Amino acid sequence: MAQGKKRCPWCLSDTEYTRYHDKEWGVPLKNSRKLFEFLVLDGAQAGLSWLTILKRREAYRQAFDGFDPGKMARYTEKDIERLLKDSGIIRNKLKIRSAIENAKAYCKMEEEGESLGKWLWNWVDGKPIVNHWKTLAEIPASTELSEKISRELKKKGFTFVGPTIIYAFMQASGLVNDHLVDCYRWSACSEPKRRRAGS
Repeated sequence: MAQGKKRCPWCLSDTEYTRYHDKEWGVPLKNSRKLFEFLVLDGAQAGLSWLTILKRREAYRQAFDGFDPGKMARYTEKDIERLLKDSGIIRNKLKIRSAIENAKAYCKMEEEGESLGKWLWNWVDGKPIVNHWKTLAEIPASTELSEKISRELKKKGFTFVGPTIIYAFMQASGLVNDHLVDCYRWSACSEPKRRRAGS
């Protein structure tokens, strides 16, 4: 972990949070399977803190077969009952069913020759939207683009993908760089090409 460097203040309360900020948050992620994992975890976060989910991520991976969409899409009511008894994850039936429905939607996209990764990155022309925020108060909870992506994902059968969840997902997977400009990770997550929001 980089010592003595300026970071986004939201990550400073916990070493795991700081590690996630330094290594993952805002790094452009194009692998469809990993994007699916982030989408499921962001849906699980709804109404909770991201740290709550982050500390359970490994338990989620074990519970959901490594976030294998093909396996998850075949889950039955018996699997739902198993997951509802798993203390390592958030035992919310709606969120568990959502993860399964999202796996089905992911598989349907693949069957139709569509990659989730390519589909998502097409919304930003293949490179991150780079913002220039100076304070956390400036960062929006959702944007016009997250609303559009949310709408289209819902049409494809995804659930727990409201505009706020999708914006958090965009931040996490690097579709948008929302590191503060004085954070040492801002430059790294802006490369190789920088583009202002709306440009």
